[in-house]
Order: sequence, then structure tokens, then C-alpha cells
Amino acid sequence: MQQADIHVNGDRPWDMQLHGSNVPERAFAYGNLGLGEAYMDGDWDVERLDEFFFRVLRARIHHQVQPLRLIFHSLRARLLNLQSLRRARQVGEAHYDLGNDFYEAMLDSRMTYTCAYWKEAQTLDQAQEAKLDLICRKLELEPGMRVLDIGCGWGSFMQYAAEHYGVECVGLTISEEQVRLGRERCQGLPVEFRLQDYREVNETFDRVVSVGMFEHVGRKNHRTFMETVNRCLHDEGLCLLHTIGSNRRNSTPDPWIDKYIFPNGDLPSLGQIADAAEDLAIVEDLHNFGADYDHTLMAWHRNFEAAWPRFRDRYGERFHRMWRYYLLSCAALFRAREVQLWQFVLSPRGQLGGYRRVS
Repeated sequence: MQQADIHVNGDRPWDMQLHGSNVPERAFAYGNLGLGEAYMDGDWDVERLDEFFFRVLRARIHHQVQPLRLIFHSLRARLLNLQSLRRARQVGEAHYDLGNDFYEAMLDSRMTYTCAYWKEAQTLDQAQEAKLDLICRKLELEPGMRVLDIGCGWGSFMQYAAEHYGVECVGLTISEEQVRLGRERCQGLPVEFRLQDYREVNETFDRVVSVGMFEHVGRKNHRTFMETVNRCLHDEGLCLLHTIGSNRRNSTPDPWIDKYIFPNGDLPSLGQIADAAEDLAIVEDLHNFGADYDHTLMAWHRNFEAAWPRFRDRYGERFHRMWRYYLLSCAALFRAREVQLWQFVLSPRGQLGGYRRVS
């Protein structure tokens, strides 16, 4: 770890404290899967897990560890369609249905489980409201418009857009828990929740939005997603696509994240998104504010730790360590600029006179 300025059993906040003798062997044999499971088992600790990973990632040590045992994982992700209709609800059941009260404790007051926009914000609530308003302005929403939200979560965007811009919304999710709570939170608003896969929609809308769902679509389905948007959008409409993205086209999903957090997740690259949109959409605007995800994840972590005593008996200490590892290692990924957060504005045929960028 000399390259990353990390000492084993050192005295700095980012130094690794070993409690088990086989941690290095597990890390070299299984990469982040072995390192993460060793952390969940309590075989090592570090005071500042986010800073530990930032240094590892910035030094590119993870590129030097390519375990042969994970070749099947890599080939499986590249060759198979792990996000087919039959498999699509696995991530909803494994992650999003953990418990609505758990996510209420960790997230902002609107329960927005995507990157916030911290340009002028001081709190998580302010940053999430700023992000929702940014999306509405980029979409040029007007009262009476009908909007499709692909991957609507608990409905934070639909709730905000209906309240502040007077639009009607249809939201799609594969999580039964999100549908149940979302309907409660949006009572009285022109908002409809559907437990439905995006591939099954065949209606026309003035606007289409997808915030933090494209990471679950998978490279085998990127084109199908764009075809769905094209099919559902008026010729003069706009689509906003908000997604985490990879710096590399041929990246492999992280095996620890795939096993414990987001089954079958697959981060797209810029090239893959461009390929999928060819002849179906014009890219009117592209905005990268990936560094803001670092601040968002750290805010979620603070909320999670503050609320943990309420959930300790339900989930147990291994889950506690797993969730901490997830939030803080992902914060480091964005801090090190290993992954990005993109907002695309797309139109089916191109806006006449050009699109005026909003920030």
C-alpha cells in the first residue's frame, strides 16, 4: 500500500488495522469481493474508510489486482443479459424493498435516492430540491404536460414536478415497497405509480425522465431503453437521462457491489450511451456533476449512522458493516473521479433553433 501512502496498523485515520491474518490473501484472490467480505467479517478496520478507498483508487491500485478467479464474473457480465424481463425485479427485492422506514431515515425528506446537486446548497434537503428543480427546468416543464418517470423510486421527482410545475406523472418501478409508500406520499396529486417494467410501456408522453435507473438497464438492453423512450415521446418532446457512468466502455461490474448491494447492476460508458441513442435521439446537452455524489453519499452515511440504533436488532452488525462499506467506498469512487454522474437532455429530432442549457 506504499503507493497509496497507506500503512498497515499505522496511526493515521486512513491506515488499515488488521484483525485477521488472511485479509491480504482474500483481497489478492478475490479483489474487492474478498476485501469487502473480510471487512464485513470484522477482519480489518480503518477509521476513515472513505479516505482509505480514495487513496487506493487515486493510486490505481485496483487496476493492478485482477484475480483470475473473477474471470467468470467478467465474462458473465459481458456476454449474458443479466437484466432481462425475468430477472429485472431481483434488484427491487434485494435492495429497494429493504424497508421504507430504513430509507426514510437515511435519505432527505422527499426520499430522493440519487445524486443531489450541491452547487448552492448547504443541506441534503436543499441539494435534493435543487436537483429536482434543475431537472424540471432542463425538461422545460409546463402545466398540463404528461410526464413518464422510468424508475420513479418513491416518487420524489413526480411529487416535486406536480407540486411546482403543474404536470401529470406516470411512474414506473419494480419495487412493491416503493409503490406502496409512494402512493401514500403523493395522495391528492396527479401522480400514478405502476409496478411495471419500462419495456412494457406503449403510450405517448410530452416528457420522459429517468433518474438513477439506467445503471440497472444493462449493456444488452441500452438500445431497447432508447427505443422505449423514442416510442413514448412526442416528436417535440424532451427526455432527461440521469445516470452514473463508467470511464471505460468494457468495465466489469464490481463483484462485491453485485453480490451484496445492486444485483445485476452495470454502469454505462459515454460510448455505450451514444451507441444506444444513434438514430433515435439527439443529445441536446450533457452535464457531469459526479463530484456531487461524494457529498451526497457522505450525507447519507451520516444519517445512516445516526439512525442505526433503531435498526440494529433488525439487521445486525454484519449488515451495518456492509452498508458502511457500500456508502463510504462509493463516496471514494466519486471523489477519486473513477465514476461519473451524467445528465443527458435528449430529443427525438432535435429542437429547432437549438436547446438553451440550464444550470
